[in-house]
Amino acid sequence: EGNAGSFFMNPLVSKDKFNELLKKYPQMPHYDAVDTHEKIPAGWMIEQCGWKGASLGRAGVDDRQALVLVNRGGATGEEVVTLYKRIIEDVRAKFGIEIHPEVNVI
Repeated sequence: EGNAGSFFMNPLVSKDKFNELLKKYPQMPHYDAVDTHEKIPAGWMIEQCGWKGASLGRAGVDDRQALVLVNRGGATGEEVVTLYKRIIEDVRAKFGIEIHPEVNVI
């Protein structure tokens, strides 16, 4: 399936936001970033929102790696944009975190 590799960047969140989320999701993976922030894997959040392996039209999320958006066959650029914006909205609604594309969208 066609893809652009890792589609989203892993966000940095404040220690306060991280601690708030850790209470709700004690198994949440994370990485120390700097003294004041933690990095949370965007792929984990996308998976928690139910997107891993799911599709929206002909664009979808890889069933092995939730950071990878795939073309299931004939997807248009508009379909990919619709998908990634929906994923961003779902992650924001569930976690209160804004994720951003790593790829350049033109």
